[in-house]
Amino acid sequence: MIPYWEIALRLLLAVFLGGLVGFERESHNRPAGFRTHILVCTGSALIMMVSAYGFSGQIGEGFEADPGRIAAGVVTGIGFLGAGTILQQRGGLVRGLTTAASIWVVSGVGLAVGIGFYLGAVVATVFVLISLLLLGRVEKTYFSRRRLKQLVVTAVDQPGLLGRIGALLGDLRINIRKVELGDPEHQELENVDLITIDHLLEVPLDLKLNRLFSRLYNLKGVREIQWQGEPIRAEDYGDYV
Repeated sequence: MIPYWEIALRLLLAVFLGGLVGFERESHNRPAGFRTHILVCTGSALIMMVSAYGFSGQIGEGFEADPGRIAAGVVTGIGFLGAGTILQQRGGLVRGLTTAASIWVVSGVGLAVGIGFYLGAVVATVFVLISLLLLGRVEKTYFSRRRLKQLVVTAVDQPGLLGRIGALLGDLRINIRKVELGDPEHQELENVDLITIDHLLEVPLDLKLNRLFSRLYNLKGVREIQWQGEPIRAEDYGDYV
């Protein structure tokens, strides 16, 4: 059995390391943030300590404890928790994979802290933060423009709407890979039907998003635009020339 002060030290270190990763996720408004990562890391550390030291005095002579048996269940349990952060949006786009991976890694950090492998836990946390902070910027700069993009347009249902949007996208050299139409929703106050059009687009590398958004909002009847799941405000682009 390890001393009480060392138990407290390991749990405190797990809180600190899990909090570092969780703070980065929280700052990006991800489904699992500061508290979730702290709880996962601390819980993993506690389970590891219980598995390694909690049963040493309760096993009969001639038997050996397996400290990895209970800790192995953490990996399975974290898989279910991580799945809850993954969201599949319309158009086949998936969000939350990075957050799910960070939860999985944080559980490993907690297990390392719980067994006393401090160096591995600290170095792993540093590498995770580098991956999330620095490599994320590299990914956005060099790779994100090459991926398929999701554009969701909510507009008044009217003849020729889909054709006008398609012509606009074609004029900007945007290739439409997939289009899904939602069911019209009647608005009582305005006595109009609003329809949602979900596009999966292949965009050129030199596309100017402000030009795309402004031209879309200048189309008659367009009420709302979402780009990659993020709402685009009309007041920011309506007057762009």
